[in-house]
Amino acid sequence: MVVAAAAFSGETRWAEAAVTCNPIELSPCLAAVMSSTPPSETCCSRLREQTPCFCGYLNDPSLRQFADNPIIRTVGNACGVAYPQC
Repeated sequence: MVVAAAAFSGETRWAEAAVTCNPIELSPCLAAVMSSTPPSETCCSRLREQTPCFCGYLNDPSLRQFADNPIIRTVGNACGVAYPQC
């Protein structure tokens, strides 16, 4: 799962486990979300790092519309990152 990072100001941050949840960290995935290009290794690495944050992104009203998107699932699948069941 990817959150369309360009749409966020970076103001939404919280900690999950040892990860600082910040959707801006997913900005390397923006090219894969906005076009049909495969996600970069940097994108996939950031997705794996931010995995503990996904349910928080989905439950945040300001992020939900971006996080709950079929394209996001496609990018996550390409990186081998499962879409969360929250």
